[in-house]
Amino acid sequence: MNTQMETILACVCLAVATAGAATTPRTVRMDRSKLLIGAYCLQANAKTDAHVAAIRDCGVDFIIGIPAGDRATLDLFAKHGVGAIVNGVVPGWWGGDGERGGKLREVNPPEKYAAGAAAFKDHPAIWAIDIGDEPSALDFPYYGEVVRQLNQAIPDMPLYLNLYPNYASVAQNTGKQTVNQLGTKTYAEHVDVYCREVPLDYLSYDFYPYMKVQASTDRFLSKMYDNFLVVADACRKTKRSFWYIPQVNSRDGMSPTSENRLRFQANAALSFGAEAITWACWCKGWWTNNVLDAAGHQTEQYAKLRRVNAELKRFSPEYMKFRNVATHFVGFPETSPQNPKENFHRVGALNAAAFKNLHASNGARLLVGEMMPRDPTGKAHAVFITAADDPADEHPATFDILFQAKNVKSFGANGEVPVRKQDGSFAVTISSCGGILLVATSPAE
Repeated sequence: MNTQMETILACVCLAVATAGAATTPRTVRMDRSKLLIGAYCLQANAKTDAHVAAIRDCGVDFIIGIPAGDRATLDLFAKHGVGAIVNGVVPGWWGGDGERGGKLREVNPPEKYAAGAAAFKDHPAIWAIDIGDEPSALDFPYYGEVVRQLNQAIPDMPLYLNLYPNYASVAQNTGKQTVNQLGTKTYAEHVDVYCREVPLDYLSYDFYPYMKVQASTDRFLSKMYDNFLVVADACRKTKRSFWYIPQVNSRDGMSPTSENRLRFQANAALSFGAEAITWACWCKGWWTNNVLDAAGHQTEQYAKLRRVNAELKRFSPEYMKFRNVATHFVGFPETSPQNPKENFHRVGALNAAAFKNLHASNGARLLVGEMMPRDPTGKAHAVFITAADDPADEHPATFDILFQAKNVKSFGANGEVPVRKQDGSFAVTISSCGGILLVATSPAE
């Protein structure tokens, strides 16, 4: 993968203090009690006041890849309330094809990080410092040392590291793909080594399911679910936050990614407990049909992204009151090319927490994230449901979700959603690729 991706520290419960001479409390800069939405890449001709105001108006909270020395842009970010994930403070790193795996210490020894930390000048718009992207697991032990070193040198400054998706190459690959990008025999082992060696309390990765060859969409959706399962499970076990990077752009030669495809990627991630969505890309970084074109003008992706981000922002205050404890595949057929290969919980109708017999009225596929209150005194239970019937956006439909529960409220793209009584059950309406949060204060009888 030819990306330059990194991701922000994402622990919702982390108390972050001010670093250096800055006077703005860092907790104000990044409010981790909220669902955060970001994007990658800001080109030189897209750094005017109007451009930065448009970032904020699109519902984007932060941009990744801003040079730490670009103080004029940082000033505009602070003016409009946009965060910056900055590079150029410490040596960058990208795993690439894996040939450099295990060489991070040799190329970037500790003294380089010490020099960068000593020269760092804070700014109220800086939310985190980029320390690398998609490293091999062979470098995870040294990244652990780097994190501890920087935590001492720049106390409480968030650090930012992104992992490979599960379609990176592993030791078993043959033919042309002989270099091991992951540095392990399996993707699950790659994630396990990260969690064991790197003392960061989040796990971030990118995954782009919409391929140039349409025939491969089912295969990549299956791998997308596998990636969600491995990462979400690791986050639950290690109490890490989950950050996800979907595509707003499209691969070269493809038409612009549809609004429903954007919607599906974001909502599916929330069904697995994501706490931040970071879109690739705002400006040109890789591929085509980004939010802005090469001249810095908005493409059709801007309006699509603005609508989807607005939807996420409307229900996110309720969503963020809960944490994901499990994800269920409801209505998925026994065999399908889209089904994950990892172990997954497949049921025709779900009985979980305060909900019984939850299913789609037309038997459509649903991704259902089971959620518990973050507040230990909270009594409500919740589920976040993604309509997974048409992730390719080829045959969109509208249907009902049926369930039994007591004292239930529903939240969706337009805020609170009416809950109707229907044949002894409750019903809420959902559309393909859409998301619905159900909150029940009492279990069904």
